[in-house]
Amino acid sequence: MNQSPVNINHFSEITPEQSMISTLAKILSIGALVLLIFPIGTTPILAAEPLQQKAVLVTGASTGIGRNIAERLASEGYFVYAGARKHKDIEALSHIKNIQGVRLDVTIQDDIDAAVEIIKSGGRGLYGIVNNAGVVVMGILAETEESELDFVFDVNVYGPYRITKAFAPMIIESKGRISNISSMAGIASPQAYGVYSMSKHAVEAFSGSLSLEMATVGVHVSVIEPGPYNSNAVASSCKRRSEQGYDPADSLFKDLADELAVACDDQIDNLYPEPDAVADAVLHALFSDEPQSRYLAITDQRYAEVMMRDVLKQLVELNTGHAFGYSRDELIMMLDEAL
Repeated sequence: MNQSPVNINHFSEITPEQSMISTLAKILSIGALVLLIFPIGTTPILAAEPLQQKAVLVTGASTGIGRNIAERLASEGYFVYAGARKHKDIEALSHIKNIQGVRLDVTIQDDIDAAVEIIKSGGRGLYGIVNNAGVVVMGILAETEESELDFVFDVNVYGPYRITKAFAPMIIESKGRISNISSMAGIASPQAYGVYSMSKHAVEAFSGSLSLEMATVGVHVSVIEPGPYNSNAVASSCKRRSEQGYDPADSLFKDLADELAVACDDQIDNLYPEPDAVADAVLHALFSDEPQSRYLAITDQRYAEVMMRDVLKQLVELNTGHAFGYSRDELIMMLDEAL
């Protein structure tokens, strides 16, 4: 069939008024189509990508504070890689929605390397680290074996260092967050907890330097100082002392040794509340738009007073005995500026 030749002058013959009418007609047609598909009162979703579930690694998640944190994050919809050492704990954690138990002893580099590969293969990336794994050793410093320092520092200090170093590339890639679990004992230094307190002071220093360094690559670091909570920490320490054959009757510090014996006999771990406030602090530190650098996670006004008085005492001591101290008014002015 023959077709009539196209008149190329036809397009140039359309007037501006005709062009405007044609354009308006097209707009009205598209608008009508949109109203048919999305009635008034509904919101069209155009090619929206599903939100990726943010993943967090929690070390020492089998019991106590770590378990509470893992369960809380999972209940809020985040995916948790929960580190534990015992097979039964790993299985129990993996039966909780949004949690995958991972074998992870923070003192064993092979465990850490394997955990890195597991999390990489998970395909979720890694947004957060909660360096929670820790141990407690009670005892009088002058009567504590050096091996006890090695035991505590290997977990409480080298552990966060090892974990942070291993997972730093993933955290930096996601511009994520790191939360280090310290303690009130990382600020004050109570008697009979000297070794533990030394380790937590180290965590404070680690967190301070790490925060400055990670800030340069868009990662926020927080340190959380829990007060006393229901856990197995003291019970485990007492068991360890007993297995080592410690006898308070042989101590040069009889009063302190007797106090320690009473603490073990009374099982004081169970006298305290569940660590929900610590999980609250971690949740805020990891996902708030305005995370704090430091969280004092306590449930009793007395602990707040102890901390404030200890910090103020250190401030006063640092401000005296040299030629560059500040007056009371100047110190108050600094406090006002900080607040």
